[in-house]
Amino acid sequence: MEIFETGDGSHSIFSDQFGVSYHSKHGAVQETQHVFINAALRMKATIQNKISILGIGFGTGLNALMTCLEAQKRNLQIDYVAVEAYPISLETAQSLNYGEVLPDPKANDLFMKIHECKWETPIVINENFTITKVEKRFEDLAYKDQFDIIYFDAFAPNSQPELWTKEFLSIMYNSLLPAGILTTYCAKGQVKRNMKAVGFLVEKLPGPPGKREMTRACRQAIE
Repeated sequence: MEIFETGDGSHSIFSDQFGVSYHSKHGAVQETQHVFINAALRMKATIQNKISILGIGFGTGLNALMTCLEAQKRNLQIDYVAVEAYPISLETAQSLNYGEVLPDPKANDLFMKIHECKWETPIVINENFTITKVEKRFEDLAYKDQFDIIYFDAFAPNSQPELWTKEFLSIMYNSLLPAGILTTYCAKGQVKRNMKAVGFLVEKLPGPPGKREMTRACRQAIE
């Protein structure tokens, strides 16, 4: 794995195994803020204080960290399940600069606490954020009516096409609570058609820097 600096100064990783980077080259922090925090978490936070989130996948841990920081800021109670089949090493995590580029002075301590905690066990990071890291292939998940939000941050369809099929998106649909939402950076037409085919109500949103569109999908209409 190769660490590189994205357009907003934050790090990402290029995966030799999948031939793709973990984040947009235009900005890792900007992408997470736009696609997951703004388009999903902040929307849910306007109607509820306790929020359950499924992270597909854990990756560098940036989505989890920024969710933890947002939970502190808004005094939310977040139960976060992060699934990852190919975890990065602790040494790689220690080399990432999120603690330097994010404004919260506790960001680096929280980031390392998230990476150092045990897998397969719910761990309280602070009074606002509990995480369970699950080392498992996404295809083997079998959650049912459990999550308010899914951060669908799998590698792109050309790298992992099996994760964007109707069969897999049906697993995601069933993992959500009736009013649950899924957000993803991906806006490919076939992916949106597959989402609609399994029952999602699909909404096109403006994309993060460097990308024209992104997708939010809901189990039922947003009122």
